[in-house]
Amino acid sequence: MPETDSPLDVTTTASATGAPPSAPSTVAEPHPRQSAFGFDVGTRLKNADGSPSLGRTGTIRTPHGDIRTPAFIAVGTKATVKAVLPEAVSDLGAQAVLANAYHLYLQPGAEILDAAGGLGAFMNWPGPTFTDSGGFQVMSLGSGFKKVIDMQGSTAAGGDDQVAPGKERLANVDEDGVWFKSHLNGDRHRFSPEISMGVQHQIGADIMFAFDELTTLHNSRGYQVESLERTRRWAERCIIEHFRLTDEREPKPYQALFGVIQGAQYEDLRRKACRDLGDMPFDGFGIGGALEKENLGTIVGWCSEELPEDKPRHLLGISEPDDIFTAIENGADTFDCVSPTRVARNSAFYTANGRFNLSGRRYRADFTPLQDGCSCYTCTHYTRAYIHHLFKAKELVSHTLISIHNEYFVVSLVDRAREAIENGTFADLKASTLAAYYAGAPDPQGL
Repeated sequence: MPETDSPLDVTTTASATGAPPSAPSTVAEPHPRQSAFGFDVGTRLKNADGSPSLGRTGTIRTPHGDIRTPAFIAVGTKATVKAVLPEAVSDLGAQAVLANAYHLYLQPGAEILDAAGGLGAFMNWPGPTFTDSGGFQVMSLGSGFKKVIDMQGSTAAGGDDQVAPGKERLANVDEDGVWFKSHLNGDRHRFSPEISMGVQHQIGADIMFAFDELTTLHNSRGYQVESLERTRRWAERCIIEHFRLTDEREPKPYQALFGVIQGAQYEDLRRKACRDLGDMPFDGFGIGGALEKENLGTIVGWCSEELPEDKPRHLLGISEPDDIFTAIENGADTFDCVSPTRVARNSAFYTANGRFNLSGRRYRADFTPLQDGCSCYTCTHYTRAYIHHLFKAKELVSHTLISIHNEYFVVSLVDRAREAIENGTFADLKASTLAAYYAGAPDPQGL
């Protein structure tokens, strides 16, 4: 566990905790075009005693359609949900997709998407779109971790300069931004708040994220404090540049900008970040950065208590059923994760009874669907035996079929959670779903 073993008293003075006091925003006035984006709170989740909790339903309004929340946002990193056609993503029920500014900046280039009419037009997706700022990829790939940064473990000596074993540091942070080398060819590039805003405006998503500095649980508290303040200053610069580009690109649809809440596992830092960014004219907020799985609900709850009630909250990077229920009941409105398609490429598929691996020999002659009763395209047309064969034969359509099912599983689970909030059965749905999914029993279906 890092330096603090228990939540800090939020009334503790800044000098005692090492956190600087909250700073007044220098960009307090909203932009007139922000009215094109909105969020309406719907039904409030109730606690066991009938009092309102942090969880809620709602509707995000964007120029390309509404998003009913809570909602799982399918990840289309490079303007595609891996192995799945946009039409299939729509058919499985996804309301929006999230692409990655870092990857699209490197390939094919943000100017190409701008010329195509924006991300949605480029990938033939008619609904709402998100882009993250690229900050996570700049830091994680820049430290040699490729897909993920280690979010387990405590502060260690040298943690502030952590690099994956055997790798060189490809990203370096300064006050103005980040120098980094492309993971594709080693070319040197620069991201700053202004550059990130320019890239994301060209990509053209309905919802963008401010450029922030990612930290990990290995960073010292002192560095977390320093980084949090840098992210606050970058957030102000993002808003200023976002408003300038909004005026400059006036004929194009308004793009919403979310601020990103950092602060790792520290309550005082998370709450400070929420107050600082909550005073800025952001359209919504992303809850990001390092956190331990067992503290996810607590940290999301801290943020939900502090952030403006009338603006949506996006939790970056979760898709496991227990995390989904925890995030929803603590106030997250939307969330995303690459996991459904990533595990599919290794033949793993989700069921109500847990996650199983289709490469096992028992599936050779299993002529049942991936999940009995599932109405996704894959389960209504194909058998486990066939997809097992495709995977063993290294036929890439196996990735497509499992990915469709996995995305449908997560999207529909969140849809059921939303309906359960509305009809007052959320606690029952959570209990029954998690009991079955984490029972640890062998796959009960088929042979």
